[in-house]
Amino acid sequence: MTNQSTALTPRRVARVIARCWAIQLKSLTRSGFFLLVTVLQPIIFASIAFFMFRAGGQAPTLLYAALGAGLMGIWSATLFGSGGIIQWERWQGTLELLVAAPAPFVLVLFPATLATSSMGVYSIAATLAWGRLFFDIPLELAHPLLFAVAIPVTVLGLGLLGLVLASTFILYRNANALANLLEYPVWLATGLLVPLSLLPDWVGPIAYALAPTWGIRAIRESALGGDPLFAIGMTAVLGLSYLIIAAFSIRHFERQARERAALSLA
Repeated sequence: MTNQSTALTPRRVARVIARCWAIQLKSLTRSGFFLLVTVLQPIIFASIAFFMFRAGGQAPTLLYAALGAGLMGIWSATLFGSGGIIQWERWQGTLELLVAAPAPFVLVLFPATLATSSMGVYSIAATLAWGRLFFDIPLELAHPLLFAVAIPVTVLGLGLLGLVLASTFILYRNANALANLLEYPVWLATGLLVPLSLLPDWVGPIAYALAPTWGIRAIRESALGGDPLFAIGMTAVLGLSYLIIAAFSIRHFERQARERAALSLA
């Protein structure tokens, strides 16, 4: 029988997620490299995109570029954070303690990856402010309320995608090297700066299986005009599917790591 004192009630699950998220968020703010990725990199890429679009005589689409550059920052933060979370815990000697904790490891790992994508929200705010101050980009939103909904849904979807990536690092210690290669291809394949219509046809199925594709569509349509509800729904559905995949993969890789005694660096 399950010990009632250690049973995972919805209240306790929410408390575990909230506390792990807050602790990881504080830890990320102490990382100089992570702050560089989330603070400076989005502004640099946004400036490059602004000059490119302006040189092409497409000034009305500068907001389009600003939103894409902002989501590029969220994806970079999610990718590097999810790729490093397992290694950081290994180096600190706390990975075994987290895996052996009463709470399922997925409840510990999920808020950690969510914290990385949450840090990336600054990217959107920074690129919009940068574009407004230095490039005179209008910030009139077509659907302000839907825009406010699209951003957290997109952050959640990217955080859950990061959870799937992080689950493989439990067993494969050098998998983060492969994850680093995913930054630029995902930028292109999800249409963050280049419209999907300009890419080869075989990219389409890959793009539609990735949350950033629907997240940027939801954000852009809520800001520039359109019907973002379908894109918001698809982002949420993909996030739920990522959670299911991650729950199974974390259990599988955790079991294999225990059998091989491969959790620690030793």
